Amino acid sequence: MHEILDTAFLSYDPLDVSLRVPVNLRLIAKRWRRAYLAIYCSRAISSPRSRKAGKVLSPRRSFAAIPIREDDPVLSSESPYGIGRSQLADLVKSKDLKALKDGGGAVKVASLLGTDLESGITPANPEDVLSRQEAFGRNTYERPRARGFFSFIVDGFKDLTIVILLFCAALSLGFGIKQNGIKDGWYDGGSIFVAVFLVIAVSAVSNFRQSRQFEKLSEVSGNIPVDVVREGRRQKVSIFEIVVGDVVFLKIGDQIPADGLFIDGHSLQIDESSMTGESDHVEVNSMHPFLFSGTKVADGYGKMLVTSVGMSTTWGEMMSSISRDTNEQTPLQARLNNLTSSIGKLGLAVAFLVLVVLLIRFFTGNTYDENGNREFTSGVSTSNDIINGVVGIVAAAVTIVVVAIPEGLPLAVTLTLAYSMKRMMKDQAMVRKLSACETMGSATTICTDKTGTLTMNQMTVTSFHLGNESISEGRNHSSISSYVLDLIRTGVALNTTGSVYKSSSAASDYEFSGSPTEKAILCWAVTQLGMDIDEEKRSYEIVQVEAFNSSKKRSGVSLIKKADRTHHVHWKGAAEMTLAMCSSFYDSNGIEKELIGYERTKLEQIIESMAARSLRCIAFAHGHESEFQPKDGNAEERLKEDGLTLLGLIGIKDPCRPGVKTAVQACQDAGVSIKMVTGDNVFTAKAIATECGILKPGDETNDCAVIEGSEFRNLSPQARLERVEKIRVMARSSPFDKLLMVQCLKQMGHVVAVTGDGTNDAPALKEADIGLSMGIQGTEVAKESSDIVILDDNFATVTTVLRWGRCVYTNIQKFLQFQLTVNVAALVINFVAAVSSGSVPLTAVQLLWVNLIMDTLGALALATERPTEELMRKPPVGRTEPLITNAMWRNLVAQATYQVAVLLTLQFAGESILGVSQATNRTVIFNAFVLCQVFNEFNAREIERRNVFEGLHRNRLFVGIVAGTVVLQVVMVEFLKRFANTERLSWGLWGICVAIAAASWPIGWVVKCVPVPATPIFTLLRLKFLRRK
Repeated sequence: MHEILDTAFLSYDPLDVSLRVPVNLRLIAKRWRRAYLAIYCSRAISSPRSRKAGKVLSPRRSFAAIPIREDDPVLSSESPYGIGRSQLADLVKSKDLKALKDGGGAVKVASLLGTDLESGITPANPEDVLSRQEAFGRNTYERPRARGFFSFIVDGFKDLTIVILLFCAALSLGFGIKQNGIKDGWYDGGSIFVAVFLVIAVSAVSNFRQSRQFEKLSEVSGNIPVDVVREGRRQKVSIFEIVVGDVVFLKIGDQIPADGLFIDGHSLQIDESSMTGESDHVEVNSMHPFLFSGTKVADGYGKMLVTSVGMSTTWGEMMSSISRDTNEQTPLQARLNNLTSSIGKLGLAVAFLVLVVLLIRFFTGNTYDENGNREFTSGVSTSNDIINGVVGIVAAAVTIVVVAIPEGLPLAVTLTLAYSMKRMMKDQAMVRKLSACETMGSATTICTDKTGTLTMNQMTVTSFHLGNESISEGRNHSSISSYVLDLIRTGVALNTTGSVYKSSSAASDYEFSGSPTEKAILCWAVTQLGMDIDEEKRSYEIVQVEAFNSSKKRSGVSLIKKADRTHHVHWKGAAEMTLAMCSSFYDSNGIEKELIGYERTKLEQIIESMAARSLRCIAFAHGHESEFQPKDGNAEERLKEDGLTLLGLIGIKDPCRPGVKTAVQACQDAGVSIKMVTGDNVFTAKAIATECGILKPGDETNDCAVIEGSEFRNLSPQARLERVEKIRVMARSSPFDKLLMVQCLKQMGHVVAVTGDGTNDAPALKEADIGLSMGIQGTEVAKESSDIVILDDNFATVTTVLRWGRCVYTNIQKFLQFQLTVNVAALVINFVAAVSSGSVPLTAVQLLWVNLIMDTLGALALATERPTEELMRKPPVGRTEPLITNAMWRNLVAQATYQVAVLLTLQFAGESILGVSQATNRTVIFNAFVLCQVFNEFNAREIERRNVFEGLHRNRLFVGIVAGTVVLQVVMVEFLKRFANTERLSWGLWGICVAIAAASWPIGWVVKCVPVPATPIFTLLRLKFLRRK
């Protein structure tokens, strides 16, 4: 064994030491090995032969210390790979380029991991991926434990009013048991305890479910598709399925999915601000090959070898300690909290007055118990009687506070937001920020992209021009100069971020990967021109690349042909921009002609003609130098951009999405202006905008409706503000132009929604009130800058988001109207009854039951109404419009006045009118009051429309909650006499209660016929007051 260990030690290499260690060592053998290594190192270092006088001991590889960790798969268990998890993690985290190069670089690491840098891993069977996950871990991180159900229960007990109620319940329970014994004395206090616990439990269940839903949405948003190559085939896999050894493709806007090493690429700039806080981009190349999970690709493209995943990365360690904040407060919630606070203060004032009045009446002997006896007689009443009476009064006052404070408003917002988020997810819209749900309902302008949003993003090359000559599809290309065809093939094959995969099993099946534009061009070159991308790559050496971005609208590549060492420059991009770089062109015979006068005009007309047919026009250009001049390492030197030769023009068709015209019209009917912002030329933009309905007939010639980005950018600030509302289409725009438009619209008071998919769209997405990123073509940078991700990249989904945003706002208003009606009625009834008769008609338990109905069950019923088409026929809600509209005040006052009038009549004359006892009369008041709220829930479904039953059958939850409330009310009245302080009612009395409640329907119908002014009521009163002054 010593010989084996000695051999392993003396031949130590940081990257392949594990290859020399037997995999079947037992635990005792490993301990001996560690001891031997330690002894050997200490003896070797301290040996006199290893030192010379006056000289410092030079480091030698045989004296290197080996870090031995129990969690390293190489040492702790059998491993099929030649390197351990900790070694790989330390390799990248330490950024030790020298150690990496000494060990053989990325090529050596790939070899140890069994990875081919060209074809990736070869998962011939699922066990390969599983074994990598077992050896190096999964690409997930340990999330902090989510809040448990018990924590929401604890939150409920932190409410001050609940604490006071529990204190009163404890006193009532104690004195009741002392006075009447445990058998009969627990009812009053115990019933309050049960009612309070029921309210807390229902609220906790609701909040717990919403918390879980937010967690699920968080997991979905983190499931990012990543481009990898496996078995030589480029494919997309989930970021969670990435394993050590994978070869990952990176492009602008991507998030680095794991720690790894740079393999190859061009102009790769990484934004490491999420890790380091530094805003400067880091260039990654062979001299700086370390890539870290969680960072973003700012520019360029490349390939990386995954070396660490999940918790082995710095990002994983950091994210495991960060919990997602599910308590985000939206602007509407903040407004409702302020409203709740104001109403609560009013409720406290009323409760305090009731408390004072009842205490005065109690101690002056003006209150009586159920048997008609005075509750307090000076010198006669015992201390127990006094305390019991005072506790009952305090409990009644506190319960009034509980009913008065509309605690259900924030809950209603949470419920409706959670419900709408869940439904929007099914409708292909993933909400990243809660506030976007409600803000979208106020949107007045939507600035949308063209490609993939208004169009299908399914591109096909339908037109090809060589010089001024149109080359029809299917034409025999043998008549075209082979020299020109070779140049076009080379320009397509090597100036691309896409790839071509040919199945070995099928002779003619190809798979194309990359952006839709790249795939269309590659497909055309392979199928029409006979391009062999692998052969082209073997024939040329790439020197320098200028990657495409939305500002330059072109990409270029510098090449050396290996056969004759000639230097070539190829450009591909927007046709008119590429044409401006050319001074000559090739015709179909391969003759180079000057591009002047008529020839240039003719080509410009061809470009305009293709654009007018809704085609995206792409041009190819070539520059040739007989001898390549080295650039002396100056990577910043730009490629040749003038004096080029035009190779050809192609037109790419991207048809409009079915239904997009209807969706645009729906937004316009809803008072929302649609503006198309595109990088295409003005002719293509006009054609698509007209086809989608953004431009109406005649608008194409309107200079105010259509503008180019450069023209808009060069306007004065005042001129931009004057024109921005009239613009319908902005062509040849840059991301900065889109940002400028958003800023101008916001200055004009608009609520702006913006769609974007590129990294450069991030500033506009952040600046907008609602940022909408694309889920398919959108980069991770764009998604992280947005509020909502449109999963299918479809404009119709944007319309759906708008509809849901309006639904959220309307549902909150419905619940607000319903709850304030209950608040007003309960406060007035209890206050008037307390002042006039010295007692409140509704007990603490009864009021808590009402609170449960309106706060939790009412919120659940009204917050889950689905959007209707009527919502899209209303104008947008302004930023500063009041939550309570004039129509809501009209409905609220009418219903509350009716309830107060009827129930106070029963309070003072119910016994004589109905011929019943005091206890039965109180039960009738309680029963009628609850049923009034049940019937008023139907009225609350519609604020302005008189038909409150339309669409009722589609909301089963509403019907179920109303039915459940009625059943529980019957149980409360008929079977819980001691618990709820009720008496059984006859069929006749039940009929009277139902009739009183049902009268709210015709009242609501009549009241909605009364017109209300458009100006908010408080604004009118303020103006009237100012006029008087």
